[in-house]
Amino acid sequence: MTASDYTAAEMMTITAARALNNNSTCFVGIGLPSEAANLARLTHAPDIRLIYESGTIETKPSLLPLSIGDGELCESSLTTVSVPEMFRYWLQGGHIDVGFLGTAQIDRYANLNTTVIAAEHPDSGPEGAFSYQHPKVRLPGGGGAPEISTNAKEVIITLKHSPRTFVKDVDFITTLGFGRDGQARKGKATIGKGPVLVITDLCILQPAPETNELIVVSLHPGVTQQQVIEATGWDIRFASTLVTTPSPSTQEIQVLRSLKAATEQAHSQESAV
Repeated sequence: MTASDYTAAEMMTITAARALNNNSTCFVGIGLPSEAANLARLTHAPDIRLIYESGTIETKPSLLPLSIGDGELCESSLTTVSVPEMFRYWLQGGHIDVGFLGTAQIDRYANLNTTVIAAEHPDSGPEGAFSYQHPKVRLPGGGGAPEISTNAKEVIITLKHSPRTFVKDVDFITTLGFGRDGQARKGKATIGKGPVLVITDLCILQPAPETNELIVVSLHPGVTQQQVIEATGWDIRFASTLVTTPSPSTQEIQVLRSLKAATEQAHSQESAV
């Protein structure tokens, strides 16, 4: 397919779905991660085990959930356990292969911020008192993301690429990537690898060896390096061997659009009642 046959958002979702393995146990976040994880289940990974924070295990929703409390998750799951069991046994017990997360802000070391966006002030700084107590925007918080990032064996992050979301240093570290210096996980055998992929509507990024600074390893079809540079809040680097992300297949586009259309129709009917 050519780039005119699909949107940038569809390219991002399909690329993220492809990153999932058929035999994986995946802890799924709501929104873009849920969209990608369920697309993977409906295409190349029918046996993937999807787990949501609310305690639903091996969930197979026919519609995309609005939240972790959506009844669709419980009704379509193999079983539902308590939230403490979900975190103590499944997550902290090392049974999650992949944590799939979204975020409001990400920095060069893949730290995530879903807590506060700092107001512009000469005394404000990363995690400073002013930025936290008097933010420009107060966000929903971390939910289970900090635990997922710490304990899942690997983490995949999906988000749209813009200077507002890709910042040199996040205003607040809600969810650990590799810390302020890129070395926070070094020597910590009790936690997972951390972020292994960041997938956006423009490209794919990976942490560089040793430094863990995010670098671009693949550009989506039709995207230029200059577009990525302009959409990133730090001096982004590119891999020496830069590849082009494979275009979506007809099947992937059809399945994704059908899933979203069914979800939209169902939610529209609920609103009308």
